[in-house]
Amino acid sequence: MAGLSCGIVGLPNVGKSTLFNALTKKAVQAANYPFCTIDPNVGIVDVPDPRLAVLSKLSKSHKLIPATITFVDIAGLVKGASEGEGLGNQFLTNIRETDAIVHVVRCFQDDDVIHVAGKVDPLADIEVINLELVLSDLQMAENILIRLEKQMKSKKELSAVVETLRKAVAHLNGNRPLRTLQLNDEEKIHIKDYPFLTDKKVLYACNVSESALPSMENEFVAQVRAYAEKEGNRVVPICAKLEEEVAQLSDAEALEFLTSLGLEETGLNRLIKAAYAILGLISYLTTGEIETRAWTISKGTKAPEAAGKIHTDIQKGFIRAEVISYQDMVNCKGKAGARDAGKLRAEGKDYVVQDGDVIEFLHA
Repeated sequence: MAGLSCGIVGLPNVGKSTLFNALTKKAVQAANYPFCTIDPNVGIVDVPDPRLAVLSKLSKSHKLIPATITFVDIAGLVKGASEGEGLGNQFLTNIRETDAIVHVVRCFQDDDVIHVAGKVDPLADIEVINLELVLSDLQMAENILIRLEKQMKSKKELSAVVETLRKAVAHLNGNRPLRTLQLNDEEKIHIKDYPFLTDKKVLYACNVSESALPSMENEFVAQVRAYAEKEGNRVVPICAKLEEEVAQLSDAEALEFLTSLGLEETGLNRLIKAAYAILGLISYLTTGEIETRAWTISKGTKAPEAAGKIHTDIQKGFIRAEVISYQDMVNCKGKAGARDAGKLRAEGKDYVVQDGDVIEFLHA
């Protein structure tokens, strides 16, 4: 995985394109009518990590390279999208290629902004989108099942996979997302390689109005929070309109503006942190005179696999990892100080990399 990618979905006119503009500081058309987003817009955003600037100063790095997150803004889905209504199936394909789904839900009243169903009802909106994703997955699962059942005649080893897929089809037929299907470890492996939409983690971005600041809580957000908890997903309340305004400011101006509203950080930062959390991602760091850089890995990744993020040759020729925790690096004012203080550790192939580890890999 080169980096994290999230597909932004939601009904028309819930604030998706406004949020996307804010996230990527990239002007895409945000018009007050359905289907103004025809092609998916892609924006790559830096993951905020204040540790990089600190390390860069210690190492006198020429370059600073943060981890990135890709946001894909997908056209507003409508009821019947899985059968070609609205802009149809092509956009569901775009979502399949992402790691997680950011589902933007309208949680504000505004008579000037048309609602596609005529009234604000976040749970009904969520159900419309979820049903389209379920129907799309059902179609895909049935097609795979037909293919594998034919192959099973000559490949008996496929029978276990076929049984798991039958279980998935039955679950989807009950209008339930695959993330709520109880599977054992072996069954999870059977469907791991199929990009089912409803198996992805979802972040519900509750778009609130400026009147909900600074708490960003209201009755609609509470409803979505209760719904998300049942699914094991997360809610990030966000004011897309405010985010768009903040995106136009310098970092110093943005901080001052947010503080004046009683906010500590942007919605973007909260969204990225939540995305990292639900996907079980962390960052390790490399630093030197050439560059200071953050690398995204999954929690539980061992040192050789982490090295492979930099280059496969480093993973193949892995000898050991020289590791210093970020805090030790700062306290000892750099690598030399950390080594002198006995804070540099030599770790082998079984070492599980921790968030904020500053690592140099030695390889053959």
